[in-house]
Amino acid sequence: MEKLTDTMKAKTTITTGFNKVMQLKSKTMQFKRRNNIFNVFFRTISALAFLSLTIEPTLAQQDFSQVEIIPHQLTDNIYYLEGQGGNIGVSIGEDGVFMIDDQFAPLSEKILDTLEDLSDQPVRFVINTHQHPDHIGGNQNMGREGAVIVAHENVRTALAAGFTNGDLAQALTADQRIGLPIVTFTDSVDFHLNGDDIHVFYNGSGHTNGDSFVFFRQSNIIHTGDVFRTVAYPRVDVGAGGTFHGIVASYEKLLEISDANTRFLPGHGVVSTQADVLSQLQMFKTIANRVQNAIDDGMSLEQVLAAGLTAEYDARWGDPQGMLTAVFNELIIR
Repeated sequence: MEKLTDTMKAKTTITTGFNKVMQLKSKTMQFKRRNNIFNVFFRTISALAFLSLTIEPTLAQQDFSQVEIIPHQLTDNIYYLEGQGGNIGVSIGEDGVFMIDDQFAPLSEKILDTLEDLSDQPVRFVINTHQHPDHIGGNQNMGREGAVIVAHENVRTALAAGFTNGDLAQALTADQRIGLPIVTFTDSVDFHLNGDDIHVFYNGSGHTNGDSFVFFRQSNIIHTGDVFRTVAYPRVDVGAGGTFHGIVASYEKLLEISDANTRFLPGHGVVSTQADVLSQLQMFKTIANRVQNAIDDGMSLEQVLAAGLTAEYDARWGDPQGMLTAVFNELIIR
């Protein structure tokens, strides 16, 4: 009996020791991941700053320590994550985690922790809807986790140029390449994962020249990137190849492929309906017609900006000057 008791004590000691080793290993892996994420953040600031962006404050000035990643469930296996930056779309299931955009690099650990609460599967794919840092800032961290990054070919070109100050002939390091899309497309690409057919497609320049839409066909949900959003007037990043009329064309495409039950997940803002997309589109066309009439009357850009052409919309949508400038410049050369 005494020998049996000693044996049980020995087994308990071994088990306790093993558990402590595993806990230490887990903490070490978390520390390494945090350290890698920290290093990636500072290495990518200069690369992202090269891109033609007007996001304020700059990455170096932002405090991400208090940001919470909040999951919102849309279906049994589709979520979106709200944090700081673009809404992250997520599909979970036996085929792995399919992710749309990845916000900023300093948030990667929080994002991965949230995903671990939702699924025990790894991140297999990350779709970049476009090249702005609040949507692709976590690419290198996700690449290190083994995710395959996918985007329109213009996104890869823009991100590669960001590492080399525009010199596309310059070779990239392995560390830089791991954050680039390794699968690119010009028109569309399809995934068949987690019980859904996922259609990722390009509809021409709009917010930027690399905008992708992600259509979960069975679930009838479309992630729109920043082409459609509910927080402000559309932002036309002219420096990144964006056009106002391209945004209008994309809204028309979204209406064409959707129905009254489709849910739209915007790059920024809240889940919306087909009626919301149509309402914005009608507003855009009204504003464009007013700008065209002003041009026909000989008005300058300064006069257009001062004319109050969007007065009844501004309380809801904010400052219209960036949008009006883009509309004017596109119409004046037509």
